Amino acid sequence: QPQLKESGGGLVQPGGSLRLSCTVSGFSLDEHAVGWFRQAPGKKREGISCISAYDDKKFYSNSVKGRFTISKDNGKNTVYLQMNSLKFEDTAVYYCVDRKIPECTDLQIEFGDWGQGTQVTVSS
Repeated sequence: QPQLKESGGGLVQPGGSLRLSCTVSGFSLDEHAVGWFRQAPGKKREGISCISAYDDKKFYSNSVKGRFTISKDNGKNTVYLQMNSLKFEDTAVYYCVDRKIPECTDLQIEFGDWGQGTQVTVSS
């Protein structure tokens, strides 16, 4: 069974930074793409980023482009999401998802296996 575990969330002030980690098992990052979603209270889940398995293609939603950076270390079985210039509206539970195929597709498609999530709170 594929397993994913997010870590690195916490409380941060506006303008600050956090780095989230997604450690995976049961599949290889050189075979499956991995995406990041977030869900704020009362809102739908939002796909915000994805990294492909083979060719290092990276994708971002308009809401995070220029502020967030996705990367991975295949040897460590870990995908990272570096979040800079954080805003109040970035407050959410952040999830990583195994897309089960090598290429990223539409960021908003929720197909795949999910982790438990990690809370990010941006507050003064």
